[in-house]
Amino acid sequence: MTPKAMSAPAAPALLRRSGTPPRSKWEPRFLSALAECSNVAVSADAANITAGYVYKLRRIDPVFARKWRQALFKGYEHLEMETLCHLRGENPSERKFDVGNALRVLAAHSKAIAAERALRDDEDEQEVLDSIDRMLDEMRERSAANTALLAEDTEDDDAPE
Repeated sequence: MTPKAMSAPAAPALLRRSGTPPRSKWEPRFLSALAECSNVAVSADAANITAGYVYKLRRIDPVFARKWRQALFKGYEHLEMETLCHLRGENPSERKFDVGNALRVLAAHSKAIAAERALRDDEDEQEVLDSIDRMLDEMRERSAANTALLAEDTEDDDAPE
């Protein structure tokens, strides 16, 4: 059975049998390092795991693949900000920074960044819509409660004394 033919939950367990430490030990370090440097080999090394292992896991585990994309997105956002800060600084030559290389990296991954931004925008849009729905429901509840209170007041006013 090939890894592609397996379901996602079984595949990580199969991979782990090869002596790789549990994901709870290395995954947070790997993803944090990936967000910081956007380099898979360096991030894998920081987490004491092989780059081949994380690449294989990304192919067969959609949850891990999503976390990977999110970490890279965060890393590219940081790189964009660092580049802007460097270029906008009063004396950009104070700190060594390879602007050309930074721009090449950002350009090379622009499609992936755009796709991740679109996913996040969709999520943000849904959050806004859900928030509006909750607010409307609360307004309806208050309106119904107010109507009931007004009806009680009217009944009290109509009652003979």
